[in-house]
Amino acid sequence: QVQLVESGGGLVQAGGSLRLSCAASGRTFSNYVMGWFRQAPGKEREFVAAVSRGGSSTDYADYLKGRFTISRDNAKNTVYLQMNSPKPDDTAVYYCAARRSMVLTRTPSNYDYWGQGTQVTVSS
Repeated sequence: QVQLVESGGGLVQAGGSLRLSCAASGRTFSNYVMGWFRQAPGKEREFVAAVSRGGSSTDYADYLKGRFTISRDNAKNTVYLQMNSPKPDDTAVYYCAARRSMVLTRTPSNYDYWGQGTQVTVSS
């Protein structure tokens, strides 16, 4: 079992910045690909970003266009999502997820563990 706890959400103005954190416990963190997803009201959960087990490889949703950065610190068992220049359309509950695999994936059902989510609201 892996327990994931997100933090850092809140209200941010469009064009500002926000950093989300996800702390993991329970298993060897470096054995897991980590991902961030989001879900807005009335919409399906969608992929945001993923990072490889060692942190050297990343994948991002096309719509982000370089605004967000995913990273991880395996010594701290934590994955981050740096959100720069957020837009009102980025308003959603953000979830981190863990996948016991070497392969990055954008598909939510391929992830084994999920956090409870943290709300991000971007004001215009």
